[in-house]
Amino acid sequence: MQTIAPELAELAALIADPGRAGILSRLMDGRAQTASELALVAGVTPQTASWHLSKLVERALLKVERRGPRRLYRLATPLVAQMLEGMMTVAAIDPHPARPPPRIDAEMRRARTCYDHLAGELGVAVADAMRERGHLHLDQEAGELTASGRALLGDLGIDLRAPARGRRLLCRPCLDWSERRPHLAGRAGAAVADLALQRDWIRRRPQGRSVEITEAGLAAFRDLFGARI
Repeated sequence: MQTIAPELAELAALIADPGRAGILSRLMDGRAQTASELALVAGVTPQTASWHLSKLVERALLKVERRGPRRLYRLATPLVAQMLEGMMTVAAIDPHPARPPPRIDAEMRRARTCYDHLAGELGVAVADAMRERGHLHLDQEAGELTASGRALLGDLGIDLRAPARGRRLLCRPCLDWSERRPHLAGRAGAAVADLALQRDWIRRRPQGRSVEITEAGLAAFRDLFGARI
């Protein structure tokens, strides 16, 4: 009987290299970065980083964008981000409970992006509030916006009728690796994160995935969504 085990083993071996794992983790914030920037993250020489990047592009985990003379790298698809977030969730499970739990940066736990949507305490709080108000059905398996949820996002200026790229779902759960509960992903989750950035509810930090919640953002997430954050 044919299985996908060889391909799975090959993919796991590719990601298992610490340098490549570091590169993939950094690109989880959804931003494209140059090879030299990613070399610093991976702690390797530019030549070694280029070799790692070529392997990741060849396996379709990354894609290259050309902006003038520069070549920038980003995750190839949301599916790659989904896979990495799932791996992070499993990696954070300690099989030896007697050991101290792994340290999670306070800023990362508080609020971050998971590729193109909100995660951490903020992302989970928004999803929980939308569920409690009847705007969203979301569990570990699936997600669906209700009529009131569509109306809420529509009132905020989010057009959910825009055609999807590929077969991307409108709404799906993404298990949060630090909170161990689902936050909102899919096109709806990405649209909420985009809106938060546009309205200065959150601000990206110079490096990494953590984001700053502004005073206006705290008020908006609490008043508009009912988030307890």
